Amino acid sequence: MTVREFADKHGCRIYCMPDGDREIKGGYAGDLLSWVMGRLRSDRAWVTIMSNLNIVAVASLADPSCIILSEGVVPETDVIAKAIENGVNILGMAQDTFSVCLTVASSL
Repeated sequence: MTVREFADKHGCRIYCMPDGDREIKGGYAGDLLSWVMGRLRSDRAWVTIMSNLNIVAVASLADPSCIILSEGVVPETDVIAKAIENGVNILGMAQDTFSVCLTVASSL
């Protein structure tokens, strides 16, 4: 399933989607950025509550298909601008992290 298809199917808030045709091939949940940086794999949806600029830096290194901000977290405009610049898709969902992970898993 592509990021765009996932967002449409699950009613995600789209903060930025410079590459909506990326395939979601798995998921990863984590908020400790140094931990995520070493474990997040390419083409995975990364579920997190972190919303600062560092998420874009981690995503630029790990190359996930998208970042999904759970719990209704909203990124600042500078985070969105940097994500667009770096080709990082950012979605948002109101559900808790566990529920978002279940949604990602059921969509694979």
